[in-house]
Order: sequence, then structure tokens, then C-alpha cells
Amino acid sequence: MNTVSDHDIRTRHRASFLDRSKPLLCPSILSCDLANLASSVHAIEDVADVIHCDVMDGRFVPNLSFGAPVLECLASQTSLPLDTHLMVEYPSSDMLRSFARAGALVIVVHVETVTHLQRTLSEIRKLGCFSGVALNPATPLDHIRWVLPDLDMLLLMTVNPGFGGQSFIPQIKEKIEQARAMIDASDCDVRLQIDGGINISNVEELVYAGADMVVAGSAIFGADDPAAAAENMRTAMRRAHSERLTSKGK
Repeated sequence: MNTVSDHDIRTRHRASFLDRSKPLLCPSILSCDLANLASSVHAIEDVADVIHCDVMDGRFVPNLSFGAPVLECLASQTSLPLDTHLMVEYPSSDMLRSFARAGALVIVVHVETVTHLQRTLSEIRKLGCFSGVALNPATPLDHIRWVLPDLDMLLLMTVNPGFGGQSFIPQIKEKIEQARAMIDASDCDVRLQIDGGINISNVEELVYAGADMVVAGSAIFGADDPAAAAENMRTAMRRAHSERLTSKGK
């Protein structure tokens, strides 16, 4: 980013991510009207915190979605930061650099696809982005225990990745609770994001369980009024987050 204003925006985005006093709502553009991507995002900008971008390669997950050029265009059209979830096999250094250059604030790789995870997380941080790791529903938390110091965000998939509109897997609530306990015990400053099947009927209990970033696609962009749906979800998230912190004496 070359201008002072771009630098200031980036600084503000980083400060928002690091501010643990509020949870962050992350609408997923996978569920929006992709023919009108910018206008779909503009409609929810005032009631969302981060834009979640699912990058699919057709190998790790069945579908193909979009790449760095689309995200670069989107970054120039929105005031919100971009959270880039790479659902791809063996993300290369070139790929990581392309999404960093496109404007990603957070780059997330899947533990199931990366051979040298600590090295990859370090590389993401060196690119000036926050580092994230995603775990599929069946992947144990122990896979990331020894990289917590290298991690800025843990993403727990609450459905099997690759498709929007799926139902939340109920047993993952306990995994959220265990992940929150592991993060808190580690003393590492790691955000806990959840993704899949989350809507107004279950978001409060999942944030209370420990999540502080929530990805929602169909629940927002599939609503008659996406802005109202996002506002309702964010209000519920903030209420549950406050209750959890109060109950834990934090």
C-alpha cells in the first residue's frame, strides 16, 4: 500500500483485530450475489467487522471460487478488512504473497494441507498479515497446540468445508469450548473463529462457548434484509461475549 490513507486504514484494521473487547462478525462473500459483489458488501459494511473470503481450489474441496485478483478488486471497494481462508492443497509461498499483495489482513491455511505449518505461519506474518490455521471438524486440536505462539487466529470449521448453507455440527460446540480453554491456558493472544451453519438461533451459545469471530454466509446474504440480519447477529454476539467475559471474571 503506497499512500498514507491506505497505511492508516491498514493500521485501523489491525487495531480492530487486536482489540479483544468485542467479537467480530465476518460475513462470507461465498453466499452473496457475486455478480454484484461490491454492492452486496456495501450493503452490510456498517454492521459487519471483517469480510470473509473463501478461496477454493477444486481439490482440497470440491468447488472452485475466486483468487487474488478478485480480492484485490474487492479490497479497493470496501472499508472493511479481508479475512482470506485458503481451502487449497499445499498453499505455496507465491500464493501467500499474492493474497498479501491483494490486501488480505488475515491469511488462513488448513492444517490438513500444510507440511511445515510453523514455517508457513511465520511466512504469513513476515508478509505483514495475521496468521491463521483452520481445522476441519474431525481434526483434533492437538494438531495446533505447539504452534499457538505463531498463531493469530484459529478457525474451527463447524461444517465440512466446500459448500455454503450447511447445518452446524452439534458436537463441535464442545470443541469450541476446549479450544477456548487451550488458548486461555496458553496465554497466547489468539482469536477463535468459527465457520459453518451459524445463524441467529445458535450464535449466542457459540460465542458464549468461546468464539470471538463468527463467519456467517447464508444467514446474512440469504436474508431478505442482509443488513438487518447482520446487525441482529452482531448484537447477539456482543451480548454473549460480554456475558462470557463477565462470568469468567475478565
